[in-house]
Amino acid sequence: MSKRTLFQFFHWYSPGEGILWNEVAEKAGELSALGITDVWLPPAYKGASGAKSVGYDTYDLFDLGEFDQKGSVATKYGDRNALEKACKALNDHGLRPIHDVVLNHKMGADEKERVVVRRVNSDDRTQIEEDDIEALAHTRFTFPGRSGKYSEFIWDKQCFSGVDVIEEPDETGVFRLLNEYGEGQWNVEVDDEMGNFDYLMGADVEFRNRAVYEELKYWGRWFSEQVPVSGFRLDAAKHIPAWFFKDWVGHMRDTLGSDLFVVAEYWHPEMATLANYLDLVDSQLMLFDVALHHRFHEASKAGAEFDMRTIFDGSLVSSIPEHAVTLVDNHDTQPLQSLEAAVEPWFKPLAYALILLREQGTPCVFYPDLYGANYSDAGDDGSHQEVQMPLIGCLPRLIEARRRFANGVQIDRFESPNVIGFVRQGTDTDPGCVVTMSNGDAGNLFLELGPDQANTAFVDFLGHHDAEVTTDQHGRGDFPTNGGSVSVWVCRNVL
Repeated sequence: MSKRTLFQFFHWYSPGEGILWNEVAEKAGELSALGITDVWLPPAYKGASGAKSVGYDTYDLFDLGEFDQKGSVATKYGDRNALEKACKALNDHGLRPIHDVVLNHKMGADEKERVVVRRVNSDDRTQIEEDDIEALAHTRFTFPGRSGKYSEFIWDKQCFSGVDVIEEPDETGVFRLLNEYGEGQWNVEVDDEMGNFDYLMGADVEFRNRAVYEELKYWGRWFSEQVPVSGFRLDAAKHIPAWFFKDWVGHMRDTLGSDLFVVAEYWHPEMATLANYLDLVDSQLMLFDVALHHRFHEASKAGAEFDMRTIFDGSLVSSIPEHAVTLVDNHDTQPLQSLEAAVEPWFKPLAYALILLREQGTPCVFYPDLYGANYSDAGDDGSHQEVQMPLIGCLPRLIEARRRFANGVQIDRFESPNVIGFVRQGTDTDPGCVVTMSNGDAGNLFLELGPDQANTAFVDFLGHHDAEVTTDQHGRGDFPTNGGSVSVWVCRNVL
């Protein structure tokens, strides 16, 4: 499994009622046969909204769908027993479970506490007022439904750096908690958006509290003893001090092994920012290629007006490919979500070819693109909207093509603003392929593949183009593509 291929096995609107863990177990064999190697699972623990929680409103990290808390025993995705069966099924089929870790904040406190806070300018978090305000805040987490099983740690006002709601006086906004840590200032080594982007939502975890620091390391060890763990996706990394994740990832590698896969969600399009973050965490993890996702979004909107020669400009995969996880869409960018920048369906085959069939980066496939999704929600204007995300019909073949034909040295042909392509030359034992695509009219690329490919017939593995290309005595040939389409040309005799 040298060619890692991730699959995000959920989206924001995945069905509830405990369906997902069972679906993971049912589809494990199918995904493995297709060529998926790693499966990114949603947060497995109880959220503040109980059985309706997508998982990012973290309440109790130790409740994996086992305790009657927040109105249910099971999470949205199922109970603990179903989670264990899902992870075992992945392992049984040679797939590596990647778990979503949300450590930045807690929500749904069990009790209020009397606290002292200072108001913060929401647009510039470095502007903290000097006046102290005594108030009540939702900062005490006792987890009564769990009764101390697995951990007796009680979270209180010393465990958090900020909140967004206070009572007596009743206000909403951003408030810096005054406690023993930070001398009233936010954490450093976080993103500088809004001056300092330590605070995101809920009760913001105070990582400078040594007891909190140790509890989160303990939870990582505990979790890895409950279910198979091959890696983690770290949520909201831009809001968490880099020094913490440097330590936490290092600790988990010491616990689970140096091959632990870790990708952080540092949602930022600027290469300099991502490179700086990698330096701060000693390059111990990978990052999602936000800039490339945005290029895909822009290209899908612009059509033939987009210059395909620039598709990788400013991307992480073009600069630091060994730390890039490439994606087309995810649960935050899909329609009606917080970072909505969905890639139009017509362009997704081109985008997936560009992440699945190239040497650089580790690609991640999104659930709705493989299986489709239908859902409804309120739009920005408050109106009810129905959304259909169609499955991408050629995506299974593209994933299979990655497994079978994305081999050998890569040669790019990015010379036309609309028709581009690349060659994977293959190896002594594994065949290669020729990829051609156009975001405009139909076209072709004249390619010299070398004498080893002389007088060889090629066909489109995706079935998009019905031509058969036969190279001449020197291994040269014209490889076509339909307009607004992609073709993956492979030797007919290897099919």
